[in-house]
Amino acid sequence: QVQLVESGGGLVQAGGSLRLSCAASGGTFSNYAMGWFRQALGKEQEFVAAISWTKMVNYADSVKGRFTISRDNAKSAMYLQMNNLKPEDTAVYYCAARVLTISTMSREYRYWGQGTQVTVSS
Repeated sequence: QVQLVESGGGLVQAGGSLRLSCAASGGTFSNYAMGWFRQALGKEQEFVAAISWTKMVNYADSVKGRFTISRDNAKSAMYLQMNNLKPEDTAVYYCAARVLTISTMSREYRYWGQGTQVTVSS
């Protein structure tokens, strides 16, 4: 059983930056592919980025060039560096874990954190 805890959300002006963290416990972190998803108020959850245990990455088109996903297997942690934030990035951001390969589909992730709110003001 893997437990995930996100942190680092907050309020930022458009054009600003935030760094989200996801701390994992209860499992062998390097066994898991990790992902970030987000859900804006009144909208469906959407894929943001994912990283495999070998650090292969995948990004949603909407965040390419602005967001960077990374992981530190020794610290059992994953990060999302978000630059040039836009109001449309406002959402609750969730980290998620699944065994083996990365996926863009939320239903394929077994473990989820509680989420952290990111609000970008215009």
